[in-house]
Amino acid sequence: MQTHAESLLARRKKLLGPAYSLFYRDPLHLVRGEGVWLYDADGRQYLDMYNNVPHVGHCHPTVVEAIARQSSLLNTHTRYLHELVLDYAERLTSTLPAELDVAMFSCTGTEANELALRIARAVTGGAGFVVTDCSYHGNSQAVSEITTEHSTPDMLPPHVVAVPAPDVYRGVHRGEDAAERYASHVNQAIETLRRRGIAPAALVLDTIISSDGVVAVPSGYLTHAARAIRAAGGLFIADEVQPGFGRTGERFWGFELDNVLPDIVTMGKPMGNGYPLAATVTRSDIAEAFAKRTRYFNTFGGNPVAAAAGLAVLDVIEAEHLQQNALRIGRHLSAGLERLALQHERLGDVRGTGLFLAVELVDDRVSRKPATEYADKVVEALRDEGVLTNTIGRHDNILKLRPPMVISRENADMFLAILARVLSTL
Repeated sequence: MQTHAESLLARRKKLLGPAYSLFYRDPLHLVRGEGVWLYDADGRQYLDMYNNVPHVGHCHPTVVEAIARQSSLLNTHTRYLHELVLDYAERLTSTLPAELDVAMFSCTGTEANELALRIARAVTGGAGFVVTDCSYHGNSQAVSEITTEHSTPDMLPPHVVAVPAPDVYRGVHRGEDAAERYASHVNQAIETLRRRGIAPAALVLDTIISSDGVVAVPSGYLTHAARAIRAAGGLFIADEVQPGFGRTGERFWGFELDNVLPDIVTMGKPMGNGYPLAATVTRSDIAEAFAKRTRYFNTFGGNPVAAAAGLAVLDVIEAEHLQQNALRIGRHLSAGLERLALQHERLGDVRGTGLFLAVELVDDRVSRKPATEYADKVVEALRDEGVLTNTIGRHDNILKLRPPMVISRENADMFLAILARVLSTL
C-alpha cells in the first residue's frame, strides 16, 4: 500500500510531467515554515540552510500582513496610477548608486534577465552575450541560452560565448594576477563573437558567481571584465538575483564588493520574500534609448500587492539589521567551517561572504578531485539530521549555504554541530 508521500509523488509525475525535479532521494513533503524553520507533514522540524527566497525568514509576519492588507484593498496591473509601485521604485533605487535610477518590474529573475537582454540588444545594436561557463540566469528560451550550467561550449548558440569562472581554487589562473587573466577571457570571447559576425551586446555575470561554486572572485575582476565589454560597445549586466539585498553582509549588492558600476542590475527571488517580484534597474539614458525602440509592459510585475511585499521586505531588513546579521553570522559560520576543515581532509575549500557560503568537497587536497558522490551523501545525511542544503558547481561537489537572513548564532552552532557529526560518521 502506498504511503501518502508516495501517492503525492505519483500524482506529481502524472500531473506535472517528468521534467520537474525534486530535492533528495526521498522527497520532502513540507507544509509550514517559520523563520529559519520548515516543517514536514509529520511535524518534523528542519533547519533551512539553503533557501534565499524567504529572505527575511519564512512567513515573516510583517510581510504577510502587508500582503494581506493590500490584497484586501486592490491588486491590478501597472497601467493605472498607483502610489505603491512608485514608493517601492524610489526605495529600491535608493539602495543603488545614484546613476541607476529607473526600475522596471516583473515577476521573476528570469523575466528580469530577459528584459535586460532586450534592453542590451536594443541599445547597443549588438546580439552577442558573454557569460561564465557554469552560469544560471533563468529558464525562458532567451535566458536559458545564456545559462550554461548544463551545457558544453559546443551546445551554446553562436551568439553566446562562455568564459572560465574566476575560480582561484580550481581554475586555470590562481596567482596574484588572476583578476586580469580571467578578465582577458572576456576579450577573447568578444573576438570569438566578432569572428562569427556578431557584435557584443552584454556581459552577464552573477556577481558572486554562485552556480559556478560561489568562487572567491579575485578583487578587480568585475571592474576589468566590465571595462572589456564596454570597450567593445557592450553593456555590463549584474545579475543580483542571488547575492543582492544585503546577503553578502559587507555590501547591499554583490557588485559593490568590487566597487564597479553596472549598466543594468537584475534582481528577483528574495525581493518579495516568496511573493513574485523582480526588477531590472538601469540608467535613465539607457531606459530612454530603449523606449525609443519599443515599449515594456508586464501584467503582474510591480502590482500593488507585489510592491507592498517589496516595501515590507526592505522595512524588515532595515528594522532587524539583517545585513549586519549576515556579516556577523556569516563570519561565525565561516570560522566554524574553517575549524572543521582542519579536522576533515575532504573539506577542500571554505569561501563566500556573509550568508552566502560554499564548502568544496574533494577526494583529497592535493589532487582537488571533486568528491561528487561524497557531497551527495553529506547532503542526504544532513537532511536525515534535520538540516536542509544542497550542492552546486559543475561537478555538484560544492555545499551551498544560503539560509534566511534571520538565522541566529544558536542556529549556526546547531548546523556546525550537525555537520561535524555527519562528517565524522561518513
